[in-house]
Amino acid sequence: MSNIKVLIVDDSIMFREALARELRKDSYIVVVGTASDPFDARDKIIALKPDVMTLDVEMPKMNGIDFLRRLLPQYPLPVIVSSSLAGAVFDAIAAGAVDFVAKPAGGPGAMEVYAADMIAKIKIAADVDVASKFRLSLRARPEVRPQPPAHPQPAARALGPLDRERLLAIGASTGGTEAIFNVLTKLPAGIPGTVMVQHMPGGFTKLYAERLNKACAFEVREAEDNDVVRPGLALLAPGGEYQMKLVKGIKGYSVRLVDAEKVSGHKPSVDYLFDSVADAAGSKAIGVILTGMGADGAKGMLKMREKGAYTIGQDRDSCVVYGMPMVAYNSGAVVAQLPLDRIAREICARLSLRSQ
Repeated sequence: MSNIKVLIVDDSIMFREALARELRKDSYIVVVGTASDPFDARDKIIALKPDVMTLDVEMPKMNGIDFLRRLLPQYPLPVIVSSSLAGAVFDAIAAGAVDFVAKPAGGPGAMEVYAADMIAKIKIAADVDVASKFRLSLRARPEVRPQPPAHPQPAARALGPLDRERLLAIGASTGGTEAIFNVLTKLPAGIPGTVMVQHMPGGFTKLYAERLNKACAFEVREAEDNDVVRPGLALLAPGGEYQMKLVKGIKGYSVRLVDAEKVSGHKPSVDYLFDSVADAAGSKAIGVILTGMGADGAKGMLKMREKGAYTIGQDRDSCVVYGMPMVAYNSGAVVAQLPLDRIAREICARLSLRSQ
């Protein structure tokens, strides 16, 4: 790995200096400069040509989201945003940021933990070709529609007993918030029960689910223990504390939130969820693995395919990070590898539904 030139943008001089000090402890990272606001950052991007920029969202003169919208069309470099506000983080990712790190709340060791997470994501972001991959996917991003009074059930066809046994499982990591958004907003109200894992820290998944709920034709919410999985409902695993598994009982599917160890380095883990989907739903399931670093989900998806599930992986060109889908594909876990904008259509074709 070659050295990665990083520009730190934050309005707090103390925070800039503390983060720079921590980043410099990594031998592959070179902090080429710091900036106090977007105007200062713009000049230093031109002068210093950083490989990756870290960006505070709440800043004077111009917030980080507006800065991203103006900057990236001209200088498409990888950006990792930093904020304690979940809504602002998702707006920044929609504007073109590759990933985010939640700002430390304080306390002993908080900055060290934050910096370690930032270092890992800087190394991932350095390999992302923002111009050719991420910006292309953003232009195809559907607009957020106002939330209807209630999520309608499909009028075209009734859900029979066999339909109610169908199950959709989705897993994603880096770049996944936008990828999941792209897929779900193209699916109709009549989707089967859906369970999802998106790697995300605790406190952010609830607001992300609410964001999806406002844009989708069906209900989306953060999962709670013992939630019933039913048609027209998508459940997102809560971040940080639990693993989520699917179980099948006399009356159908439900989810359990389990205080278990990390699997494939994550909690919640796509592998943990997919493994349980393979056992509970077997050939009734459709599995989807989207953009993300690492290998989480590949083993669970392979088990799903071996149990007769239909499995879909996002292709290299449309991924922000072609890691999780690549490992799944190379292991033989993926039946169909598709561009992001074709995945919802493929799901609907397998379910005999009409996409949005």
